[in-house]
Amino acid sequence: MSRTAEEIGRTEVGPRPLPPLGDQRAAGNLSSVDTVLANGLRVIAVHQPTVPMVELRVRIPFAGDAPAHAATAEVLAAAILTGTERRDRVAVDTELALVGGELSAVVDPEVLSLGGNALASGLDTLLDVLADALTGAIYRDDEVEGERARLVERIAVARSQPSVIARQALQKHRYGDHPFTREMPEAVDVAKVEPADVRALHTAAVLPRGSVLVVVGDVVPDEAVARVSAALAGWESDRSASVLPKLPDLTPGDLLVVPRSGAVQSQIRLSAQSISRTDPRYPALQLANLAFGGFFSSRLVENIREDKGYTYHARSYPEFTPHGATLLVDTDTASDVTAAALLEIRYELGRLALVAPSESEVDIVRQYAVGSLLTGTSSQGGIASQVAGLAVLGLGVDWLVSHPERLKAVTAAEVAEAAAEFFAPSRFTGVIVGDPDKLAPLSRIGGVRFP
Repeated sequence: MSRTAEEIGRTEVGPRPLPPLGDQRAAGNLSSVDTVLANGLRVIAVHQPTVPMVELRVRIPFAGDAPAHAATAEVLAAAILTGTERRDRVAVDTELALVGGELSAVVDPEVLSLGGNALASGLDTLLDVLADALTGAIYRDDEVEGERARLVERIAVARSQPSVIARQALQKHRYGDHPFTREMPEAVDVAKVEPADVRALHTAAVLPRGSVLVVVGDVVPDEAVARVSAALAGWESDRSASVLPKLPDLTPGDLLVVPRSGAVQSQIRLSAQSISRTDPRYPALQLANLAFGGFFSSRLVENIREDKGYTYHARSYPEFTPHGATLLVDTDTASDVTAAALLEIRYELGRLALVAPSESEVDIVRQYAVGSLLTGTSSQGGIASQVAGLAVLGLGVDWLVSHPERLKAVTAAEVAEAAAEFFAPSRFTGVIVGDPDKLAPLSRIGGVRFP
């Protein structure tokens, strides 16, 4: 007779204990160089010779106040690798392919990001193609027009998605008209972008001073820095890249119902002010967040997914900017259980703040946090992306390497303090996107404002 997974996992006295995990070892051979070139570009080179490849990441602060900035920036990111005076699009792709490489670009309200990889023997080619794009992208009219048309179509489709609608509503509720909220421009604004607008933005904003380049792989760090310096010698400016203005601290308050008539599901998005990675309380907060909703076996998931069946997906997570951080909680539910799901979310927030995670619960999330970090840094690409993300916040390889020890040092008492300080329901605000006609029960639990 076969047994279910639940039966296998339990004994007569309760859940079957998990075997202890072995020691988790940090990625080795992470010798690195972290320096700033004469042009103001910060370069971080990391030796990680697991495979004969190199990973490259560039992060250029790319904030802008102009109403058309977000639309022009999207077209720029789509077209920056489509050609220069030296190479057209086909030549760019061909030269990269010959060294097993690729490059791509994306943009958000904070940074223009370029990233790619190649065989270690092709690093100079990868850098030359990158430098050519950074200093010589010409944005041919036909290339810009083609990318612009594709963007208009993709944005029109994306803006109809419930998750995008909910994110935009949350951003506006949290930060009003701050540039950070312009994550996706209107399709009509993108359609108005001209090639001359893109060229002007490139000249004004694609700048080395204040930017960061990360190279990770089968390289000698000092030699890699020298090769980057030589390749990017022509990328110069006396001005600095534009950093996103500081966000205002979140004000706790009622959740705002954002109408979406006819919707059969609701999107619940909550947010509260948090702390940066450099705050000494951050490791404890990271573990408290995991216990609440940061992984599949968290309290929130166990409650509203496994026990109540209100949702398929629920999570909580931090969001970082150069000047601070916030906590976010999100889930999607059927309209008729939206009020019940919100009630359970508030219950779990209050329970975490009042009923501290046990020693065993802290140990489980600690193992998960350390293991996830080490897994994320087990590949060249993982290290490159994590280091680049940290560099934007002013941190470096040392923080990444030492963080597992900080997590191991956190006590259950410190996690309890962080939970009590940051997860009280009264600290949150947010939005609920859905059909107002189906969300009337929300008015009976309070803390929700209808338009």
